[in-house]
This record gives sequence, structure tokens and C-alpha cells, in this order.
Amino acid sequence: MANELALKYGCNPNQKPSRIFMENGGELPIQVLNGKPGYINFMDAFNSWQLVKELKAATGMPAAASFKHVSPAGAAIGTPLSDTLKKIYFVDDLELSPLACAYAKARGADRMSSYGDFIALSDTCDEQTAIMIAREVSDGVIAPGYTDKALEILKGKRKGSYNIVQIDPDYTPDPIERRNIYGVTFEQGRNELAINADLLKELVTDNKEIPESAKQDLILSLITLKYTQSNSVCYAKDGQAIGIGAGQQSRIHCTRLAGNKADIWFLRQHPKVLNLPFVENIRRPDRDNTIDVYISDDYMDVLADGVWEQFFTEKPEPLTREEKRAWLDTLTGVSLGSDAFFPFGDNIERAHRSGVCYIAQPGGSIRDDNVIETCNKYGIAMAFTGIRLFHH
Repeated sequence: MANELALKYGCNPNQKPSRIFMENGGELPIQVLNGKPGYINFMDAFNSWQLVKELKAATGMPAAASFKHVSPAGAAIGTPLSDTLKKIYFVDDLELSPLACAYAKARGADRMSSYGDFIALSDTCDEQTAIMIAREVSDGVIAPGYTDKALEILKGKRKGSYNIVQIDPDYTPDPIERRNIYGVTFEQGRNELAINADLLKELVTDNKEIPESAKQDLILSLITLKYTQSNSVCYAKDGQAIGIGAGQQSRIHCTRLAGNKADIWFLRQHPKVLNLPFVENIRRPDRDNTIDVYISDDYMDVLADGVWEQFFTEKPEPLTREEKRAWLDTLTGVSLGSDAFFPFGDNIERAHRSGVCYIAQPGGSIRDDNVIETCNKYGIAMAFTGIRLFHH
């Protein structure tokens, strides 16, 4: 290992010179096993590694994250997938290890956003996970290790240029972190706050019952938010984030954005979507884009243009707004985390439309009473964590 690594350029090609290095003169905690990761790749790699490392520590399960532009598109732990999820994540033809399950869910929740992602794995990358990664469009992966077979598979990706980074799992960063903006150095203590079930004890709603599975999902959502550009909101279900709203100036826009993603995740499980008559050998990105259009309200316009013939063997019947709403009304048991307090009850109204039954948020708004009242209207259980999770 070295204490410095020169990069091709920074965030943009005109930003030169560029490097990553250790200010204290120590060695970098990473090794580049293949490829030439760039500035943004490493920002995604280090943010995503922190997320999966913390998620593994909190749950005891293998964890994976799919990162784009310094925020997660998805995060999950290695619980088994249902047959339906295997089908909508396009992994029903694969043997899935627990780690592969984690990445299938992290990648599959928002496949549009995960296109060209940077991957983080909490455990040594195994052959099953490498096979899955090899057939998706991705920029690179960071993990504490790779089996020989996994490394062989990944080195063959992108004509041998795929970015493979190995990180020392025992690396502990300095407790004080610094960054430079406009020539001015900022300094703060690292956010070392441990996220666990103790944060869910202050239940402020009439409903004070949160099952263990929902607690796990709330912990997952809060850890995900800890490494998501703020403002941010995360919907989670069955050990995976199903909708993340990141970097919005208004909290209701976070809630809507994340809720819309959660809705798309569930609509992909509608029987009409599962039975779409795709042409043979359709490219995976084209299939994802087509499903997204099919679910959208613009589908009839696409049908009118005759574009469907490129993707389907026969014209599918539209999924009507009424059918979509009826399907979404069956979604329940969703958990929701927020990195800061909800200022108005409208966030709860929107969350309820996407099946949210459990919420964790800091509390502290002057309108907490209105937010609690709205939760009580729908029987939602809400915990005040008392902690904010802004990340910039």
C-alpha cells in the first residue's frame, strides 16, 4: 500500500491535478486490484463502505449498497428473496449466497438509479455475487476481499478495465475529519453515532407496537440516511431500502421522491408487469427502461408512437391508474426513516399512500403535535430518535 494515489482528474476533466492521500503520512487503507478508479468513484466507494460496514455490525448480516453520485440508490442485508423479487431483480436464474441476496436487493430496488453504480460489499466477494455484478452496468466495487474465482470474473468485466478496490476492514479513520471548500478548511468530529434499537424506544403515537422485523428495517433506513446527501428520507421493507429521496431542499419533496420510488418497486411486482411479453435477448437496460415507461402515466403516448414493437412481441394492455392505485393499496408494513424532523403532517399523508406503518425521525418540530396526530389517524407507530443525520 502507498500513502498517495494520483487520479486522472477530479469531479470533472478540467479539474487537475487530482489525488487521494493520507495527511498523516500513513498508508492508504485500500488497494486497487484492477482498473483506474476516479475521484467520484472513490467518494462513492468510501461513503458506501462505511454504510455496509455499519449495517453489517448493526444486523450481523452481510450487507450491500449501490451508490451513485455520493448517495445510495439502494442498500440491503442478505435475507432470502421471494420468487417474485428474484424475478423482478432478474436473478431467478442464479444461485444466490447471502451476500449475493444483499446486492440483488440493493441493486434491484431502483434499477434505473443503479445503472452505472459503484458497489459496496460488507464481506469477501464470492463467486455468486461476482457473477451477478458481471452482467450489470457498473463502474466498480469495494469490498474487504475477493475469492480467486470472484476476482477472475470481475477482472473480465468492461474489457478488463473494471474498477476493483480492496479495503482494509480494520482501518479506523481519525476521529476528526476535514474538508476544504473555496480555500477554507472545515473541521468536525466524525459522526460516530451508533444506530440501534435503543433509538426506537420513545414511541410518541397511540400505536406503540413495532415488530422486530420493522425495527430492523428502521435501523437499515437510518443507517442508509447517515450516508445519504441531505435532506433525505428512506422507505424500507424486508431488509432493503425500497425508496430513497436524497438531496432535496424540501422534506416533502424527499418524501414524495422516495415514496414514488417505493411505488415503482411495488408496481414492478404487479402481475401485468411480471408477464410483459418482451422480445428475446432484450438488453437489460432497455428492459428496465421499458418497464419504467410501462408503469408511468405516459405509456399510452408510447403505444401511440408504435415504439412498443421494439420491445414486445405483442402490444401489452396498459396498467391503468385505477389498477395501479388498487395494487398500491395492498402494500403495507413499510418502514420510513427521516434524517431530520417532519415539519408538517403532509409527509405522513404521503408516506401512508405507500404503505408506511412505522416511522423513525428525530422529532423537535414546532408542529410535532400535527405530525403525531396524522400518524394516529392512520394507526402508524412513530418513534422520536432525538438524533439528526445530516450528511453533506
